[in-house]
Amino acid sequence: MDSGTHEAAQQILKRLDRSLQQCRECPIGEHATQAVAGAGPVGAKLMIVGEQPGNEEDLQGRPFVGPAGRLLDRALAELRWPRERIFVTNAVKHFKFELRGKRRMHKTPAQRETAACRHWLDDEIGAVSPAALIALGATATRSLLGTKASVMRDRGHWFDGPRGIPVLVTLHPAAILRAERDGEAAYRDWVADLSEADRYGQADDD
Repeated sequence: MDSGTHEAAQQILKRLDRSLQQCRECPIGEHATQAVAGAGPVGAKLMIVGEQPGNEEDLQGRPFVGPAGRLLDRALAELRWPRERIFVTNAVKHFKFELRGKRRMHKTPAQRETAACRHWLDDEIGAVSPAALIALGATATRSLLGTKASVMRDRGHWFDGPRGIPVLVTLHPAAILRAERDGEAAYRDWVADLSEADRYGQADDD
């Protein structure tokens, strides 16, 4: 990507972030603190797509900074994938939750809400132009691949995705955190799934 194209793509992402803050195409935006756009470099080889911001992401305005993000960081460190070279984002840009007392508890986005956010994700993909995508969980998989892939059936496998970009399907790190038994084994299996994208996640040799 030449310098002019790179600068233009950065400007697209900045405008997208500003526009996202005004988005009310589905009801989630009325209640969230803010929209959370993706983060990472233009031209990243690898884009990781999760479900939606969580409570901490909603408050901080950055993706994958809560418990699931910390588990993702652990996996990236083990794989030797520098996070600063990866673009991380979510299929849905606002935090959907329900109140339980004073706590805001995660609630899975509906299909229509995911569909309403799809064009924002497509704009990010177009600006970043990654070589590969990783779909973390069912919402991201559905957003990127429709019904042609199932997380539990197809985890660790590649599919043809949007703009001809290959998509690797696996679990969301939140699912690993919820594993009641053999949590470490579940984590190791998940890292093994992620490692299928090793050629895209590794830093280039200097």
